[in-house]
Amino acid sequence: MKKELKKNEDYWHEKLSPEQFYVMRKKGTERPFSGSLLYNKKKGNYVCGACGNPLFESKTKFDSGTGWPSFYDARKNSIKLKRDFRMIIPRTEVFCARCGSHLGHVFNHPKNRECPSGKRYCINSIALGFRENKR
Repeated sequence: MKKELKKNEDYWHEKLSPEQFYVMRKKGTERPFSGSLLYNKKKGNYVCGACGNPLFESKTKFDSGTGWPSFYDARKNSIKLKRDFRMIIPRTEVFCARCGSHLGHVFNHPKNRECPSGKRYCINSIALGFRENKR
C-alpha cells in the first residue's frame, strides 16, 4: 500500500462520478448484477476506484451468486474493517486502507473449493478498477 491519502470531500466529489461518490464516500450500494466487473474473468489486480490502491488479486475472485464481485481474500494491508450497525443485523464494512473509501462488506461464507477462507468480501464493482496482467 502507498502512503495514506487524506483528502476532503470536495476533492472526492470532483474526482469521482456521482455514482462512485454515493457508494465510496456516502457508503451506498450499487444495484446487484449491475456492475461492470461482476463477470470479469481476466487475470490481474482489482484496485480502489478512487486512489488505485491494489486490493484483490483475480485468483481470489469467485462467483458467489450475490450480484456483486466476491473475493475470498484481500491483499495484505490493503483494506480496513469496521463494524456497521446501520442495518438490523450488524455487518463488517470494508474500506480502502489508503483513502478510506467504502468498498462493500465482508461476510462469513461456507468454506469450499471456491472460498477456502470462509470469508466473502462482497465489493461494489463501481468502487473498483481493474489492471490486467499483460503476461
